[in-house]
Amino acid sequence: MTTAVTIPRHEGTGGRTAVAARARQVVKAYGSGETRVVALDHVDVDIARGQFTAIMGPSGSGKSTLMHCLAGLDTVTSGEIYVDDTEITKLKDKKLTQLRRDRIGFIFQAFNLLPTLDALENITLPMDIAGRKPDAQWLNRVVETVGLAGRLKHRPTQLSGGQQQRVAVARALAARPEIIFGDEPTGNLDSRAGAEVLGFLRKSVDELGQTIVMVTHDPVAASYADRVLYLADGRIVDEMFNPTADQVLDRMLRFSGAVTSVADAAGPQAPNFDARGRTS
Repeated sequence: MTTAVTIPRHEGTGGRTAVAARARQVVKAYGSGETRVVALDHVDVDIARGQFTAIMGPSGSGKSTLMHCLAGLDTVTSGEIYVDDTEITKLKDKKLTQLRRDRIGFIFQAFNLLPTLDALENITLPMDIAGRKPDAQWLNRVVETVGLAGRLKHRPTQLSGGQQQRVAVARALAARPEIIFGDEPTGNLDSRAGAEVLGFLRKSVDELGQTIVMVTHDPVAASYADRVLYLADGRIVDEMFNPTADQVLDRMLRFSGAVTSVADAAGPQAPNFDARGRTS
């Protein structure tokens, strides 16, 4: 049994919210009756504007579900989700699709680049589809931030995995979204390429004012964030600010000890964790 923690709410100045996205009493459940599974259990959380937030937890903890609900990729069973001051849980499909296109960016493990387009065309594709012209000055700044100035005419097959993910990062940044969600964005990269991409994400927060939410199982990746949220059993059970990789790993190991105690009492169905916070 896990206990949720109260996450402080960030208030803006002059009436403007300092929150890019927020959840209020969000429940996400699958099935019904005896087969009902609660993925999110009355979650309250604010995502601070202009910061890098990492979400961690074991498999089945609800971390990806929380991100998908915050991003409008999944519906909630009850509760409210806001992007800035817009309650997305009340939006019809067409309006929700438009909001995701215009105000939210996404970075996933799979780079999702079109092989027939060069890097620049992949970066501007979402805006081209929406019928919007890129802001040339902003686009140049994004390209420089992620270090792609010399690769814009290369197609994905001519780029390394790290370079392809940099294109995906630039694509997410180019439309100037209010918030970017990353689901294990370095999961398919080696440690060196992963560090490069994480460095560019960090730089986009520090220099471009971007807001980023990243789901990860990796303490090193989480150490690039300003804040780490820990989920267990569909609840936020802890948070950490300005983390180091060692601090994140230590916190995960402490959770591991708590879960192992539960496993001893509950039997083999309770999850066990390895040293990197993953279920075994």
